[in-house]
Amino acid sequence: MAVWNQTTPEESKDKSPATPASPAQSTPILTPTAAKNRGESIFGAGVTIEGKIEGDADVRIAGKFKGEIQVKGDLNIEKGAHLTAKVSAANVTIGGELDGNVVASAQVKLLESGQLLGDLKASTLTVAAGSRMRGHVEFGWNASDVAKFVNGHAHDNDKNRTGDENRPRNDRG
Repeated sequence: MAVWNQTTPEESKDKSPATPASPAQSTPILTPTAAKNRGESIFGAGVTIEGKIEGDADVRIAGKFKGEIQVKGDLNIEKGAHLTAKVSAANVTIGGELDGNVVASAQVKLLESGQLLGDLKASTLTVAAGSRMRGHVEFGWNASDVAKFVNGHAHDNDKNRTGDENRPRNDRG
């Protein structure tokens, strides 16, 4: 006969003694990296999309896309992807083919398998051996300088305007 809460020799062979749960065994806490990964939209290799992508999260494209991409997060263009797009994002990683202009508030990485046909403006640029690019490149700018350019073009107060010199102004003050 066993005393209450006492195990018999047979039970002790089958069960390990109960121990309090340690913090490592509790429900996992999401780290910023894990939470960030949950906010990533992925378009697979078999997907073809035409239109406009906007948002705050990260986007990963492995298929085909034609249109405009404006995200505050990161854009990852996978090897084998084909994009014809105007791109604006925080960080852009190009492993596939992109035909269009890129404005990145932070960094652009052109991977070994990457190809860019278009203009590029970013704070920093990393180019891997074997990658290809044709277009105008500007880098070394801080985020506020990059923000002055929308979709690869300067705002109206840029000196490079054409056709605006003779147009009447609607300025007050």
